[in-house]
Amino acid sequence: MLRLTWRNLLARKVRLLMSALAIVLGIGFLAGVMTFSSGLNKTFDNILEGSTSDAMVRPAGDLQAANAGVSTDQMIRPADVEKLRALPEVEQADGSVDGIGSFLLGKDDKLVGGQGAPTLAFNYTTGENMAGEPILELNQGAWPEKPGEVVLDTSSAERGSYTVGDTVTLVVPSGKEPERKFTLVGTADFNGGGTAGATLVLLDTGEAQDIFLDGKDAFTSVSLTAADGVSQKQLVDAAKAVAPEGFTAVTGDKVVKESQEQIGQFLDVISYFLVAFAVIAIVVGAFIIFNTFSILVSQRVRESALLRALGASKKQVTRSVLVEAFLMAVFGASLGLLLGLGLSRLLAGLFRSFGLDIAGEVLTLTTGTVVAGYVVGIVVTMVAAFVPARRAAKVPPVAAMRDDLVVQEKGMGRRLVLGSIAMVVGTVLVVLGLVGAPGTDAIWIGAGAVIWVVTTAVLAPVLGHPVLVVCRAVFGKLFRTPGRLAGENALRNPRRTGATASALMIGLAVVSAVGVLASSLGATQDKIVDEQFTSDFLVQTPSFQGFPPRYGDQMEQVAGVDLVSRQQATPVSVEVAGKPEPSYAVGVDQAFFQIYDLTMLDGRAAVTGDQVLLSEGRSDDLRAGVGDTIDVSFPGGKMIPLEVSGVFEATPTTGGMTVPLSVFRQAGITPSDSTLSITLDDGADRYAVKSDLDYVVKDLPILSVQDKEEFKDLISGQVNQLLYVIYGLLALAVVIAVIGIVNTLGLSVLERTREIGLLRAVGLSRRKLRWMITLESVAIALLGAVLGLVLGLVIGVVLRESLKDDLTELALPLGSLAAFLVVAVLFGVLAAVVPAIRASRMKVLQAIATE
Repeated sequence: MLRLTWRNLLARKVRLLMSALAIVLGIGFLAGVMTFSSGLNKTFDNILEGSTSDAMVRPAGDLQAANAGVSTDQMIRPADVEKLRALPEVEQADGSVDGIGSFLLGKDDKLVGGQGAPTLAFNYTTGENMAGEPILELNQGAWPEKPGEVVLDTSSAERGSYTVGDTVTLVVPSGKEPERKFTLVGTADFNGGGTAGATLVLLDTGEAQDIFLDGKDAFTSVSLTAADGVSQKQLVDAAKAVAPEGFTAVTGDKVVKESQEQIGQFLDVISYFLVAFAVIAIVVGAFIIFNTFSILVSQRVRESALLRALGASKKQVTRSVLVEAFLMAVFGASLGLLLGLGLSRLLAGLFRSFGLDIAGEVLTLTTGTVVAGYVVGIVVTMVAAFVPARRAAKVPPVAAMRDDLVVQEKGMGRRLVLGSIAMVVGTVLVVLGLVGAPGTDAIWIGAGAVIWVVTTAVLAPVLGHPVLVVCRAVFGKLFRTPGRLAGENALRNPRRTGATASALMIGLAVVSAVGVLASSLGATQDKIVDEQFTSDFLVQTPSFQGFPPRYGDQMEQVAGVDLVSRQQATPVSVEVAGKPEPSYAVGVDQAFFQIYDLTMLDGRAAVTGDQVLLSEGRSDDLRAGVGDTIDVSFPGGKMIPLEVSGVFEATPTTGGMTVPLSVFRQAGITPSDSTLSITLDDGADRYAVKSDLDYVVKDLPILSVQDKEEFKDLISGQVNQLLYVIYGLLALAVVIAVIGIVNTLGLSVLERTREIGLLRAVGLSRRKLRWMITLESVAIALLGAVLGLVLGLVIGVVLRESLKDDLTELALPLGSLAAFLVVAVLFGVLAAVVPAIRASRMKVLQAIATE
């Protein structure tokens, strides 16, 4: 039996390749996602471990300013560094200046890095990492040794079109001149390799202090290298004894762990996001594999009957089909793993455009990825092939004598009853999610939606019958005989047609559901902007990074400007249920309340002194109301008790925790504006004022002055950018589905060889035959598209309803849905090209003689 199975595989090489394509693409995407995720984690781990010393003396507290992207007034004096350097446990102590708020401009005066990773500016030191290797590796040129010299990371120098010796432009947060010119004396990278898209700027110590510490001879932290034989714990214990007040010492291992946890939350979101699409691709592939083996078994039914007549048992016939599936799975998974390497690099290129740069050398197949690829490929293929294998084994031996041998399929009655019950169960779960059943609403609704999708796929032969009938009627009217034949062919085997269409249905259901959510998000954002943004202009960066306050100072002097309200933001930590929880605080000035009207649920819309306004959701989280006091920890370790002065309805105009800007100064946070809201004097010329405001920010390309319509366009652009990424990833599932249509049609053509020969013999031309195959493909694609779009529309509406507190507006992307339908038809036409040409080239007499 094994030799027979092997002979069957080798005798149908093209069929083998086509059948394995679904496995190849599904496993390829899974392997690509896993390889990319592994490389992503490895990139950051290498950077963290390669750039962290044995220990660090830094401000006390768990929330660090540098990690939070803000700077504080906490500094270490050179005398304190000397005390640390004098410890016998310390081999080397290097004072570090962590620069916040600088931006690198390229030769074209555009921001290097765009909206992606931040600029990391430091003074150059010769410190070593935990492995005893230099933290920084020089690639070209020399290190900065005097003011006016700078070293950039290799990637940023290339993106900025800089070479050693060029003049580099850096926008800095302080000083009379916002733009400073430096001579590029070298390029360097962290020892771990690269910067993951961030811009690395290394300066002379004195100049770094002048730019980031207002010229003070001080440092923000100290990196410690342990003497020979000294452990990290011993080093930290010794350093704590001489660390200045407000500072503490921590081990390098703790620094790495903290950074990994912080970055890990972001990396996990990316990984889960990509894995979801990989699962969709594999599920779609499973439908194709099932359909492929169903057709293969149907075509070899006489062969199976002869094997039974010659003494083969049911188990042997079943085992033969499963062995064939196993070999196909191994072949497909092997190719899929290789494809995954290429896909991981494509994903890396995609994320590079968003500012996240992954080193190519870390994108390698890991043991876990290889094992997962083979296990998933084999299990999915074997499960998909099991039902067709059992069907082949049930063919009675005497059936080999019949001329009209076909595999008898059961009726649809049982499938319809079970499917209807499943639909009801799914609907009940969705309703429970909508009415607020115990637990997370999304879990209830998600479970119901999954049941809907699976049940729709199972019931596709029944649910799709009206669609196919309409296709037969329309095609018959438009294309006459080829159209009627195509419609009949699609209706002849509803199970096969439904299974093929289901693969496309799944992909388009997800696409249309995402489209509903995206359209609703856009409509909601537009309404919010129209209703709540009452300023004439907003000034901010697309990534909401902080920028120097001098821009706001200059805008206050522009003729025609009435009010300029500043907002500043910083991560904070608050206690929730006895545990510290990361949060975000927004600092506002009094002008904010003159421009914006908060909908107050309790208290008053104002904050002074040590007060805080809470959004309704934040108030519930903290279980705090008007008059209560909450302890808020700021970067740098300062904890400030704040009294709740009011609770307001959530709004995008400010954060869930809104405090006076004076609280930020009290916490030692260096001023850095995140948003400026500007109103104009009555009668002011908007266009003239806009021109003057644009002139103020001309030296910082990332900073823009926007009116209400421009701000709406910015938000829409960001939503659309994410939407296009999602559509791009889902396109793979659609491609797999199209390959399934090609495979089904190709195998169907082989199955109907004699029929095609007879049609040609009675006068059907090659051209009409090609039309028949093409229209059959279009009918399958339309069936999948209609089922997918309708189901996706329903799921999208339900999900929007569950998120109605955030997505207040429901918008249906009817234009996009129509475009998806057209694209499905085009895919149907493309899928039919090869099978149609192959059918038209058959020789009539040979086709008629085929058994």
